Amino acid sequence: MKVVIVGGVAGGATAAARIRRLDETAEIVILEKSGYISYANCGLPYYIGDVIKEAENLTIQTPDKFWSRFRIRVEVNHEVTDIDPEKKTLRVKDLKGQREYEESYDKLILSPGAKPLRPDFPGGDSEKIFSLRTVEDTLNIHRFIEENKSQSAVIVGGGYIGIEVAENLREKGLDVTIIQKPNQLMNTIDYDMASFVHKEVRSHGVNLKLNSNVTGFAEEGDQILTLLEGECGQEKISSDLVLLSIGVQPENELAKKAGLDLGLKGSILVNDKMETSKPDIYAVGDAIQVKHFVTEEDAHIALAGPANKQGRIVADNVCGGHSHYQGSMGTSIIKIFDLTVAATGLTERGAKAAGLDYEPVFLFPLSHAEYFPGARAMAMKIIYEKKTMRILGGQILGAQGVDKRLDVLAVAIHAGVKADKLKDLDLAYAPPFSSAKDPINMAGFIVENIEKGLVQHYYWHQVEELKTRENVTLLDVRMKDEYDHEPMEGYINIPLDDLRDRIGELDPKKPLYVTCQSGLRGYVASRILSQKGFEVYNLTGGYMLYASLMREKKINLQTHPCGKEIFS
Repeated sequence: MKVVIVGGVAGGATAAARIRRLDETAEIVILEKSGYISYANCGLPYYIGDVIKEAENLTIQTPDKFWSRFRIRVEVNHEVTDIDPEKKTLRVKDLKGQREYEESYDKLILSPGAKPLRPDFPGGDSEKIFSLRTVEDTLNIHRFIEENKSQSAVIVGGGYIGIEVAENLREKGLDVTIIQKPNQLMNTIDYDMASFVHKEVRSHGVNLKLNSNVTGFAEEGDQILTLLEGECGQEKISSDLVLLSIGVQPENELAKKAGLDLGLKGSILVNDKMETSKPDIYAVGDAIQVKHFVTEEDAHIALAGPANKQGRIVADNVCGGHSHYQGSMGTSIIKIFDLTVAATGLTERGAKAAGLDYEPVFLFPLSHAEYFPGARAMAMKIIYEKKTMRILGGQILGAQGVDKRLDVLAVAIHAGVKADKLKDLDLAYAPPFSSAKDPINMAGFIVENIEKGLVQHYYWHQVEELKTRENVTLLDVRMKDEYDHEPMEGYINIPLDDLRDRIGELDPKKPLYVTCQSGLRGYVASRILSQKGFEVYNLTGGYMLYASLMREKKINLQTHPCGKEIFS
């Protein structure tokens, strides 16, 4: 059996190595258009920022190593230009030797990945405008900055790559501006959680231009101007270089030529065995359409983890096995300066779009036992379906312990653990690492309390409307010094510890809307008051979440010259 794989990196290289482990006699060939067969895609921004100092450290495997260990023939700088599914042949162009030849196959695996979107902007062909996908792209950007002693950069796009490059360039000393068409960074989290990301990014000196649409570019001397049209009219930003990071699209030219069925965004349609619409042709990685694990709807999710799993599955099936891909949840994590941001499953926005009856809960637990030095608060948002209690998704931000909690959530979603059963998980505890009641357990407690009717919630976006109502009482149960330091307009302050003694100050005929710093004391106050006959609602996420959103609102008003509010 001769297996030809088009494209290396995560999916292709993984498939090749697995095939060899399953079949010592197979002839395996990898054809890679770039000069590198297996490299650390996710590490590319860190070379630009000199965190990874040696370019060779980006290379995971080389053609020689692949041959020595696996007897796999790897041809880099070889572009496959055409596929003939009937003859089972490929047309290959040697980009270095400038020759073309035909390569036959018994089984063909396509792993071409996804390419950065690069719209046809006026002035977009400038040599000062870059995209980031390959090692070559990284080397070119790094070289440009060093040779030109660049002092400023504009990043168009606030996704993972854009933010990581922005962080690395800022740490390198450049003035950095991120331009984002939507009103928030990162579409993998909701606006309320993104407000904490915005604060972190701004606190490190990165300028954010949200709700701003790039219309083109122009060179002015040794500078490049990024032309914008936003909520407040036209604007231009001058910088030494620009990085376009506005998303990716599946690399599907070969698939189209071969007549393969295509799906979302032009991605290659495959079944759960990674088989395309043509016999003996498979596809994996960022180029394919998958099923979302939570909704079972079609999706395009370009991440390294799924690509590696798909590479293993396709290898099994090429070798006569029966492995099946169960779908993608989009589980992801990113370092943003001193903040870790992680997400899995659906956002609240996604749950709403899917027409699900869901409930979001917020909490701000400490990363480990409070009495042990160095405990830091995390922001957690869990979304669950009310009728079935299944966990739909989660988002966690913080300085410590984010990754392990997010991974627990991802496992819980995959295993079908109900949201209230998070309280029952037996998780590791020692003071430097967690609390006896782990944050994941605490999320389960909150869900259980809601579903048992022990607490009713209201949300940050309802606060402003509540302030206009005369038939309600707004109550803040924080300590007096907390309230005095950061008062919540419209709320009266009765500290939780004084509440039982001062309950006579409250009108039992009016619904009570309670808040505290993070929601915990508000819950305790709700239990006291509800048992005294009050109708009580607790602000989920408390003042910490509300204040973050109000800060974002204030900054939006200050930073947009027209004074227009850009707020969700």
